[in-house]
Amino acid sequence: MIVEQNVPLQAHNSFGIVAKARMLVRVRGEADVQQLLADTEFGVIPKFVLGGGSNIVLTGDVKPLVLKIEIAGRRVLEDGPRAVLLEAGAGENWHDFVTWTLEQGHPGLENLALIPGTTGAAPVQNVGAYGVELQDRFESLDAIDLFTGKIFTLNAAQCAFGYRDSVFKHVAAKEGDFGLGGRALILRVRFRLPKPWKPVLGYLDLQRKMHETGIREPSARQIYDWVCAIRTAKLPDPRVIGNAGSFFKNPTVTPEQCQDIIAREPNIVHYPMPDGSVKLAAGWLIDACGWKGKSVGNAGVYEKQALVLVNRGGATGGEVVTLARAIQTSVYERFGIRLEPEPVVV
Repeated sequence: MIVEQNVPLQAHNSFGIVAKARMLVRVRGEADVQQLLADTEFGVIPKFVLGGGSNIVLTGDVKPLVLKIEIAGRRVLEDGPRAVLLEAGAGENWHDFVTWTLEQGHPGLENLALIPGTTGAAPVQNVGAYGVELQDRFESLDAIDLFTGKIFTLNAAQCAFGYRDSVFKHVAAKEGDFGLGGRALILRVRFRLPKPWKPVLGYLDLQRKMHETGIREPSARQIYDWVCAIRTAKLPDPRVIGNAGSFFKNPTVTPEQCQDIIAREPNIVHYPMPDGSVKLAAGWLIDACGWKGKSVGNAGVYEKQALVLVNRGGATGGEVVTLARAIQTSVYERFGIRLEPEPVVV
């Protein structure tokens, strides 16, 4: 186990914010974690798990010991007549893993292409896009308890997936409470991709692609290419413009609340949900408040998609947070809706 000191984190967070980890350990397997926890000096100090850094806003140097997840590995565990079972190490790049599944002839994750981050972070956020969420393809995961060093396995029900939510985003106040936030480090994730494959094409942007191309029965690879093209057109490349993707969750309201808003704002973008609620497009709400292209210091709202906050060069975490709060205030004052950020502020 090697503990690195004063490690720059600018390359390890997609916003490109300048900050340092006072101490950092690279985790390449459970043995690294168990060795760390057994150490009398480092076992008891606070820890911060860092995957791809695509869903965080750093507001300063990170004081807890940073555990940089670099657990590799991709494999087919089972290939049966009704499904294929795949496993990936938590440090695998998510998009690369999705690409690999298609190259192996196993469709099912194509709608989730080009989402930034690591495979181990995907269950934490229950990532989703274009009509598919991770929970739709999830089988189980292995994690290690950062307090006891014990390895355990969770199925989908135990992960308590919700809209951009899971058990890993909640901290238990006392023993027995719901929440594994700050306690569990994900090691490996398994996915069950059903057979026969069925395309998910209900999302409006994919419908438009079908209309534009005249392809009525696209292959999984075609959907993958479409999703990559759509995301590339809408979202800035973090390697060019620092960002964390969609910054706010799309809020849900009751049908009555939606009708009240429609009466005042007839053009509001909204989607009926299976549970009877209505999802509103957060990007539309932000754009309607006039924020697209605006900035606070060096943090700004992306010109092509108001849901994305960007680093225009040298932005601090404080500037990003100030901009986000100003947007939240504007949307609440105009629509009576509180936007909830997706990234974790550190």
